[in-house]
Amino acid sequence: MVKFSKQFEGQLVPEWKEAFVDYWQLKKDLKKIHLLNHNNNNDNNNSTSATTPTTKKRRTSFANGFLSSLGKKFSSFGHQQHREHGAIQVHKKLASSASKGDLYETELLEQFADTDAAKECFACLDMQLNKVNQFYKTKEKEFLDRGESLKKQMEILIELNTALKQARDKGASSQDSKDDPSISCTISCEESTKDRTEQEQLQENSTDDLEKNDEPFAESPRSDEIGKSMRMKREDSKLRTLSGRVYNCQGKNLRINIPLTTPTRTFSAVSYLLWEDLVNQSSKKVPEGSNRLHINKKKLHHAEKMIRGALIELYKGLGYLKTYRNLNMLAFIKILKKFDKVTGKQVLPIYLKVVESSYFNSSDKVMNLADELEELFIKHFAEDDRRKAMKYLKPHQRKESHSVTFFIGLFTGCFIALFAGYVIMAHITGMYRPRPDTVYMETVYPLLSMFSLLFLHFFLYGCNIFMWKKARINYSFIFELAPTKELKYRDVFLICTTSMTAVVGVMFVHLSLLTKGYSYSQVQAIPGILLLIFILLLVCPFNIFYRSSRYRFLCVIRNIILSPLYKVLMLDFFMADQLCSQVPMLRNLEYVACYYITGSYKTQDYGYCMRAKHYRDLAYAVSFLPYYWRAMQCARRWFDEGQTTHLVNLGKYVSAMLAAGAKVAYEKERSVGWLCLVVVVSSAATVYQLYWDFVKDWGLLQMNSKNPWLRNELMLRRKFIYYFSMGLNLVLRLAWLLTVLHSNFERVDYRVTGLFLAALEVIRRGIWNFYRLENEHLNNAGKFRAVKTVPLPFEVDEED
Repeated sequence: MVKFSKQFEGQLVPEWKEAFVDYWQLKKDLKKIHLLNHNNNNDNNNSTSATTPTTKKRRTSFANGFLSSLGKKFSSFGHQQHREHGAIQVHKKLASSASKGDLYETELLEQFADTDAAKECFACLDMQLNKVNQFYKTKEKEFLDRGESLKKQMEILIELNTALKQARDKGASSQDSKDDPSISCTISCEESTKDRTEQEQLQENSTDDLEKNDEPFAESPRSDEIGKSMRMKREDSKLRTLSGRVYNCQGKNLRINIPLTTPTRTFSAVSYLLWEDLVNQSSKKVPEGSNRLHINKKKLHHAEKMIRGALIELYKGLGYLKTYRNLNMLAFIKILKKFDKVTGKQVLPIYLKVVESSYFNSSDKVMNLADELEELFIKHFAEDDRRKAMKYLKPHQRKESHSVTFFIGLFTGCFIALFAGYVIMAHITGMYRPRPDTVYMETVYPLLSMFSLLFLHFFLYGCNIFMWKKARINYSFIFELAPTKELKYRDVFLICTTSMTAVVGVMFVHLSLLTKGYSYSQVQAIPGILLLIFILLLVCPFNIFYRSSRYRFLCVIRNIILSPLYKVLMLDFFMADQLCSQVPMLRNLEYVACYYITGSYKTQDYGYCMRAKHYRDLAYAVSFLPYYWRAMQCARRWFDEGQTTHLVNLGKYVSAMLAAGAKVAYEKERSVGWLCLVVVVSSAATVYQLYWDFVKDWGLLQMNSKNPWLRNELMLRRKFIYYFSMGLNLVLRLAWLLTVLHSNFERVDYRVTGLFLAALEVIRRGIWNFYRLENEHLNNAGKFRAVKTVPLPFEVDEED
């Protein structure tokens, strides 16, 4: 049977962990009471055994006589006092501020053997009850406000859909136009200061950014948070100016907020601003009807999608609040039972009555709002089909199949056997030794090293998922992954073992054919066919081989390539950071693509791509691009959020670009001047990156922390792991020195050394991934954000 503490820890909401009952601290207090009682019993036994039998009899008879005489006088009174008050009495008093609600304080009535420890235990229990009530009331108010906003949004959407339907019917009857009918509205050029303030507050509350610079859902306002809030309002004015347009429809100022998440919306918003500036600067009279815009079906469809997403997230938050109530109630019951068992007092019925009548357990507003949201979703988004609605509101988690574990073991064994055979055959033939005949190393090895780096990185991602899950880091929420479609760590391991088995198997067959006397021209197409198969599997449109994950991966790559046109999400810049560690893999991909696309594999002219000027220029671009994409993401985040921290981060990637360019130039020139430039630029970039790794990404190296050189909150219990990781990160960051010193293993081709160094960088990135997301989770959990806040499309101001 699983202990309640394990069950409690496994079911609580990770982001709200600090707001739950501190069950472990209460258990420590009870353990202290138990030890005191145990010591008192031992002392009594020792003192009793030290007396003589005659003295013992005299004391016993005297005590019995005394108690019998007093018992007749006070037995009835004592029984009545116990029945009316019991062992404790809980007082309710009003808090200093109305937002905190009622506060509870327990008074001990009976004489406890360990009065101080019991007082301390009940003081902690009262504090936990008050904390739970306060947090529940705060989150309930937040969700109720969002629910009211959603209801108003639904009313506007229904009204506009009805008007659009009427316009469509009129257009069909008149047959004046073949275009999609729309609702004509006039742009409202007047906007009062009060309207702007209300719009700023609504937009701030509706932001969906998951980064650590957002305003927290704090329980009580603090001066720094208020200053951050005001600063964010000023910084977000640019985004609101671009994303919102005010329409005047039937006496209402209607603003439609469309987030600039795609290039189309970005370009349209910028063009709208330019056109508005031209109109305002022009002294000519604007023709009638030129200031009329249209709310067509496409805009309403996007608004409907935003409202549906906000409704789903709010419903999920209400579910978390129900879990919060139930788990805390169970925790109070369990700890009170333990207290009764340790002390022998009957405090459970008394204190439990107080807990049951407290706000977090007696309020039913959350249940009512959840029922209303269910009805809204079923009626407007599920065509009155409750089963269909529950698929969105309460998605079922995918069950982990035992067959996945079986195939992981099967393909792991196959990979080890094939890899051992491949290494033995390559050693016998001497393929990896420096020699004049380098056709194999120039043509086939780049493909093998490319796949090795790719799936090593993917394997480490599976290890990260396992560690995130073990440490209770909500990576799905941070990455905004669908809970029913996300890859589990077993799925990642299955993909890695299956793919590498296929790659090593093909390489083994290819090398076997070469040893049997086949020429390179006869078998050189085999590696190219393998690469083509993997590309076709990646873009396969059929619902096979994790289609949703493949589609999401392609979308993220598209967002990275088109930076800064797309809004930067956590998953986008996380993946861009992975590409920064895969520059050698991208260089190999560039060479292999050139080798097969130009048809050089037919003539065995593997030096053609190296001689082509366009290829050499592209080599610079491939070395620059990952850092350029990441820098553009930092620029976009600065534009959206207005925080100079992103510009400082941009400088880090600019320094990395300079280091990568100097290294590529040095590989071609091999001069002392380029060597000195590589050392200087790479050293500066390394110091810059180390500072950012430890201080910004990992949140470490804090001087005033209770954990020396670490942050205050740690997810791992053993601190030496953090120190070891910092030292290992420092060593792996300096691995580029080996490329400058030309250090090679004995009788091993320099390409194998390059693969080893590239693998070290991939391993460093895998370690970075865990601590980066740990820091993100702690910042997010400190603000109690468990659900995404989806922006709402409509803002309305009624005209007098």
